[in-house]
Amino acid sequence: MADTRQTVKAIPARYVAAVVVGNALEFYDFLTYAFFAVYIGRAFFPSSSPTSSLLASLGAFGAGFVTRPLGGFVIGTMGDRVGRKPAMVLSFSLMGVAIVGLALTPPHSMIGVAAPILVVGFRMLQGFALGGNVGPTTAFLLEAAPAERRGFYTAFQAWTQDLSVLTAGMVGFLLADFLSDRQLETFGWRVAFLVGAAIVPFGLTLRRRLPETFYAHEERAKERTPLRPYLWVAVFGGLLLASATIGTYIASYMTTYAITTLHMRANVAFAATVIVGLAGICFDLPSGILSDRIGRKTTMIVPGVVLLLLIFPAFHELDHHRTTSVLLGTTAVLYSLAALSTTPIVIWLTESLPAAIRSGGVATVYAVAIAIFGGTTQYSVTWLIKVTRNPESPAWYWAAASVVGLVAMLLIRETAPRKLAQQSGLLAGLRD
Repeated sequence: MADTRQTVKAIPARYVAAVVVGNALEFYDFLTYAFFAVYIGRAFFPSSSPTSSLLASLGAFGAGFVTRPLGGFVIGTMGDRVGRKPAMVLSFSLMGVAIVGLALTPPHSMIGVAAPILVVGFRMLQGFALGGNVGPTTAFLLEAAPAERRGFYTAFQAWTQDLSVLTAGMVGFLLADFLSDRQLETFGWRVAFLVGAAIVPFGLTLRRRLPETFYAHEERAKERTPLRPYLWVAVFGGLLLASATIGTYIASYMTTYAITTLHMRANVAFAATVIVGLAGICFDLPSGILSDRIGRKTTMIVPGVVLLLLIFPAFHELDHHRTTSVLLGTTAVLYSLAALSTTPIVIWLTESLPAAIRSGGVATVYAVAIAIFGGTTQYSVTWLIKVTRNPESPAWYWAAASVVGLVAMLLIRETAPRKLAQQSGLLAGLRD
């Protein structure tokens, strides 16, 4: 059993809000690239084949995932060595540099091959920063929470990501509604990035004012925490996060999928992204609350099974009825179930690790899973559609990932304090 004690007294809500806002800004900057992949591909990776241009753009998108494990290890373990706050400030500063650089990089038509090289470089810096962000922020949220509300507090990690999806989707929807396709390619996507860059100073100010929830010098005075007993946590955490990541990035891919495969208008495609964000915002926090009350495992498994049963019918409907209502309806149903099922995963992972290795452990496991599957999912789905010429092929990819995730959910141990207390009481009653 992990050491799940709190290292400080309850943290005021305003500080939790500061972490939430900063986390949302980092994910907004990172995810915006995915939503504008088509236009970024045209600007930096010109090709006579639209699909080749898109694949090159998605390849650069994937480059941001290559450095996430490195960032997770370096900045995440920094959160265990010197504290959560310094690690969060560093990750946010690096993200600010990367997003401004990416937004201001001239197109291929102006500086030639230097343009895609710079884009890939800034994407890798973004990945390094974001890889190091998840561990310290999630550890902070868990440590700031009363024991019986850890699920709710830690669910803000997922909630802020979906808030970022919603915000990026709304910005994209408005830009697509007001700008032409040519204008989106020329400068529209840059506007979306600069919106996030403009808020970076605000986010830095918030993070610098945070209190500390973990005092590393106190932990170093104690016996060193062995890693071997927690290897099983890393393995199952990686499997769970791989499954969740594939589902999340297929949902995020709906904008590109609607434009390139279903041949729908750009503003309709961005509306699907807005729906993804709204679904997450509506169900992430209730999922965290449910996991506090009925356990992490039950909250994962029940909606996960329903999701698996609906993936194939949903993509079949999308392929055969390419209308706005079908796109938005299927997206809403699938991602609502995904949000309910996957939100407790990071809660379980964070709760399963002791404080002394929590930030680095969560950051590293999360970043490795995201790097392998998040960075390849959209590219793989695009390639599958091209090779099979079947618009429903993303369903097979998502379903396979869901099966793996469900098996892992069945095998892990419960960590919710209330559920464990109920089980202990039941066992004590049986012994009596």
